[in-house]
Amino acid sequence: MDDIFDQLIKKRGITEDFLYPKYLLGLAEKLPDIKKASERIIQAVNNKETVLIYGDYDVDGVTASALMFDCLKMSGAERVEVMLPDRFIDGYGMGGRVKEKAKELGASLIVTVDCGSNNSEVIEELSVMGVDVIVTDHHEIMKEVPKSAVAVVNPKRDEKSELRELCGCGVAFLVMQKMVSLGYIEAGREKWFLDLVLVGTLCDSMTLNPINRMLSYFGMKVLKKTKRPGLIELLKVVRAERISSETIGFQIGPRLNAGGRMESAETSLRLLMSKNHREAFELAMKLNQLNQDRRNSQRQAMEEIPEVKDPVIVVTGKWHEGVLGIIAGRLVEKYHKPAFVLAETEEGVLKGSGRSFGDFNLAEALKACKEQIIGGGGHAAACGLKVSKDRLNEFIKAVNEYYLGLHLKKQEKYLEAKEDLEIEELEGLNLSLMEKLRALEPFGIGNPEPIFLLKNMKVERINKMGTEGQHMRMTLKDNLGKEIKLVAFNAPEEWMEITEGEVRNVWINLVENEWQNYRSVEGRILQIKESSVEKM
Repeated sequence: MDDIFDQLIKKRGITEDFLYPKYLLGLAEKLPDIKKASERIIQAVNNKETVLIYGDYDVDGVTASALMFDCLKMSGAERVEVMLPDRFIDGYGMGGRVKEKAKELGASLIVTVDCGSNNSEVIEELSVMGVDVIVTDHHEIMKEVPKSAVAVVNPKRDEKSELRELCGCGVAFLVMQKMVSLGYIEAGREKWFLDLVLVGTLCDSMTLNPINRMLSYFGMKVLKKTKRPGLIELLKVVRAERISSETIGFQIGPRLNAGGRMESAETSLRLLMSKNHREAFELAMKLNQLNQDRRNSQRQAMEEIPEVKDPVIVVTGKWHEGVLGIIAGRLVEKYHKPAFVLAETEEGVLKGSGRSFGDFNLAEALKACKEQIIGGGGHAAACGLKVSKDRLNEFIKAVNEYYLGLHLKKQEKYLEAKEDLEIEELEGLNLSLMEKLRALEPFGIGNPEPIFLLKNMKVERINKMGTEGQHMRMTLKDNLGKEIKLVAFNAPEEWMEITEGEVRNVWINLVENEWQNYRSVEGRILQIKESSVEKM
């Protein structure tokens, strides 16, 4: 009988190439316009031009901006500046302020990262001003490629490209690879930037296809021995005992995002670009506080929002603009319905975010409701929108009618945890297995954390935890007497009603717990169902 890890990799069809990918250097050649982009960068270097990098305020945009700055400096550019949009003034993409900044700096070249593909108008205006624009981006091109751009380096231009799932930082990294291949950057130096690519890839929820698996696999190795003061100090501030995809997704990412959400993404950018540990520590502490502010705003909003009976939740309130998307996500988790969360950001105008559930496509929903909204856009799962305050009720009616008209079936299937393996004996869930599972890191879309179904387990002990008894601890025992401790945060009420002695099927992720130098394997509960066995 194969051990649990061998069973798991067989079930998933995992190969040696996945477990131990080879570093690939020639990927940049597969990007559209990479030759034009690199030639224009070399021209800027040779002519000692001022180059302005224009990024975005989320984690992908900030990591891409930091990487592109060093790419250009290492290539020999003397004067490089970075501009990030302000979420509250500019919104996403290139706004009018970039023209003012280019004029102020005397920049003759702008390189975008993580944006620009849908900003033809601004790029044309910059071209008229004598400013060239290289777009590096990964977003879908909604209309047509910006004709006035010198180059549009976006893998989404090629429908069959294996690079389509790159994040913005990943695209910027391939530009760096191109400069390595041309001899402008010393070979091997680029690998030290894979920590940024890893963080951008995971925090932008990119699919871990073979290319992203390769980049993030080596990114994990780099992050574990990173020389970047900003990441070193941020890891200290969050007290990361071990670096994992969970550390990045739940500790690093939210703090880097907190800058742009609550105040300014400049704080996050300065952290990643800092060469000084003292400065980096102060910036990490500031982001930690901004993240706490974000959590407080979010908690307060969730307490204020009543349950909505409609199939699509639409709520408004006086909430911080930077947390509207997160609140929408929390409402989806709580009620298992699509949600729109809006706040009045200017006189008579509501601005906000939507998050989807199941098969409901938000981009299509906004198109169907275009008469009731001022504007909006996004993807199937997430969107942004503006609604006139006096037309809010019309929008609520229209979006709910659209939802009902779709006749979506079996949406509850999206709540089901799907196990990788069934476990009837707990003996194999040990530290040795945890070590082996680390070879699959980082986890994400396309490579989810393994789910184990603990079948026919006796509930030995069960306790509530937390200030309001909202969390739960449970100990399960198999029929050989072996036990495992489990935890559930914000546990559903029905789980709290389970009694000791009952037999249950429980779906879990494995976690390693360390307490006073003692390491043990525990589980995070995903789902609990009744067992066909009543008592043990």
